[in-house]
Amino acid sequence: MEKATFAGGCFWCMVQPFDELPGIISVTSGYTGGVVENPIYEQVKTGETGHYEAVQIEYNPKLFSYEKLLSLFWVQIDPTDAGGQFQDRGSQYKAAIFYHTEAQQERAQQSKLDLAESGRFKNPIVTEILPASVFYPAEEEHQDFYKKQKKAYKEDRSKSGRDEFIESNWTLNN
Repeated sequence: MEKATFAGGCFWCMVQPFDELPGIISVTSGYTGGVVENPIYEQVKTGETGHYEAVQIEYNPKLFSYEKLLSLFWVQIDPTDAGGQFQDRGSQYKAAIFYHTEAQQERAQQSKLDLAESGRFKNPIVTEILPASVFYPAEEEHQDFYKKQKKAYKEDRSKSGRDEFIESNWTLNN
């Protein structure tokens, strides 16, 4: 098993796309990249801890490759937004790929370069590629939020603009 860690704005919206796919063992919402040990949601959402809301994915690379994870990650985000993602603004909601190995770093950098050279976006691709650091699982109420709080999840997601962005920038422009 291997780990992949991605930040793509609100972690509630980053679980479902990866969840329950063949080869995906688990998807955990949490916090990474900050300076506070064992942060809690109320601290992280202030943007003052340095953490990103992120998901950590445990996967079987023989069944689901890191390249497939990267491809799935990119189409969940606006890679040109340096100030957060969609309605969620601030450093805690910025998009990033956190690599666990040198091979992941190389693949992430290549996928970012490929996206930049594709011409899909007029603005630069600003998604960060950073070394993985301590990952703190979020509180239980944030795990599998899309399943546990279906109505709240759908309302938040519909207000975010994420689906409209995905539709107009990823789905329609293949």
